Amino acid sequence: MKNHLSSIIIGLSVIITAMVLGNAFQNRNKSANTIAVTGLGTKDFVSDLIVWSGNFSKRNLILKDAYAELDRDRETIRKYLNSKGIADANIVFSAVGINKEFQTIYDSEMNVKEQRFSGYLLDQSVTIESKEVDKIEDISRQVSELINSGVEFYSQDPQYYYTKLSELKIEMIAQATKDANERAKKIAENAGSTVGSLKNANMGVFQIVAQNSSEDFSWGGSFNTSSKRKTANITVKLEYEVD
Repeated sequence: MKNHLSSIIIGLSVIITAMVLGNAFQNRNKSANTIAVTGLGTKDFVSDLIVWSGNFSKRNLILKDAYAELDRDRETIRKYLNSKGIADANIVFSAVGINKEFQTIYDSEMNVKEQRFSGYLLDQSVTIESKEVDKIEDISRQVSELINSGVEFYSQDPQYYYTKLSELKIEMIAQATKDANERAKKIAENAGSTVGSLKNANMGVFQIVAQNSSEDFSWGGSFNTSSKRKTANITVKLEYEVD
């Protein structure tokens, strides 16, 4: 009885193994009748939003006096920006940063003798966000006018953005998909076949780089903010059945 049961189990194992191998062979042949292609979507565009920042500071042994001097500089900066056509609504001043500064005193053998208080350093930044890209760009280049008026102002490079990225991305996906489909049809045609139904679709990384530059692409996606004129790229990988 035991031998009979063992024979039955062995027989079932052989049948199941044959079915699994047969299904794998069938799927292997099926997967071989596919074609995978990658399409590219690309678009040049000009940024429609600019963010420009700068910072200024004052030093004084007396904290109250340092605040008063910083207030005067802040008001000078505000009036200057207003005179250039920038409304108060587009001007954002940060909170004031306060740091105590110390001077290191050494003895004759260059050992630290003491840390002597040398005054307060107060600093603040101002940020302008606007859709008037060209105007703010010009103002950022004329900032020496503020320095000439006695304000210790340090300008940062403008950052450029695009407010319609969602619409742009959809347009580019459609372009990349069409490009991939045309590639698949051409390959299949040259092989004497026709493109069947779509089996799989994957979107690649969305990249934004400066126009006409050698800027490197990133595996995680690059997003250039230093250039006003940019180029966006996206890839789409499609897999079709081939008849």
